[in-house]
Amino acid sequence: MASSFKGILYPAQLPSFHRLPAPEAVTNMVHWFWIPEWDIEPGHTSRQHLIAFPTSNLVVQKDVVEFAGPTTRRSHRDLTGRGWAVGALLRPALVPRFTDDPGSLRDAQIRLPLADLQALVSDAMSGTNPEGRRQKAVEAFTGWLVSQNSEVSEEGNLANEMMDAIGASPDVTRIEDVAARLFVSPRTLQRVAKRYIGLSPSTLIRRRRLQEAADRLRTDPAADLAAVAAEFGYADHAHLTNDFQKFLGFTPSNYRHTVQGQQFGHPSDGLR
Repeated sequence: MASSFKGILYPAQLPSFHRLPAPEAVTNMVHWFWIPEWDIEPGHTSRQHLIAFPTSNLVVQKDVVEFAGPTTRRSHRDLTGRGWAVGALLRPALVPRFTDDPGSLRDAQIRLPLADLQALVSDAMSGTNPEGRRQKAVEAFTGWLVSQNSEVSEEGNLANEMMDAIGASPDVTRIEDVAARLFVSPRTLQRVAKRYIGLSPSTLIRRRRLQEAADRLRTDPAADLAAVAAEFGYADHAHLTNDFQKFLGFTPSNYRHTVQGQQFGHPSDGLR
């Protein structure tokens, strides 16, 4: 089973993180909902490192609603004080509802004037029962999405199917593999990816492999690096290392060392 922390580079640093499935009414619009909650001691900061899933997010916090575009590299957020966020990892079909050009929002966020959504989710998150408030927040978010009458087009469904084929099929290593599965041309997939995701199909495939490799190194400390590289379609150990350094800024060996140190209470300051 895939780790529930895939995409989060250092889960040992998480104050509290919950992933909730999308209700049936919005499964063609949302992959899942994610809710971090934190209460950091005064004067301290918790830095959360991410290699986010390569699609957009709609995120509600107590004082802002943001649309976050697709990411191309490791990112981080510094948490202070007490707070929460309720995010929806969007299916590609819903992205045009918020932007006509997701590629222009790579590695960026914009604020959206969605006071009604913010009020609904904030009210739900004010509850005292942690599990109950998280579920109510998802229900409130879902109700708002449904109320927007965001119909999914045939092309939007194709965008969803493309993302599913890339994300769930380790043997998909080229855009031609995806095109053959969906009975369309590579050119069609490139056009759909540009409009609904903002990243090319080839970039999506590389990101999936990198996330899976990072997850394997974290959950299987004894795994041989050459074997991990081969398992996820890299030509060799050097190719895996190059991708880690290019997109994450460190080598697979350094990442594994850091994760192991955090698990035993000795995080490496250089990678926090």
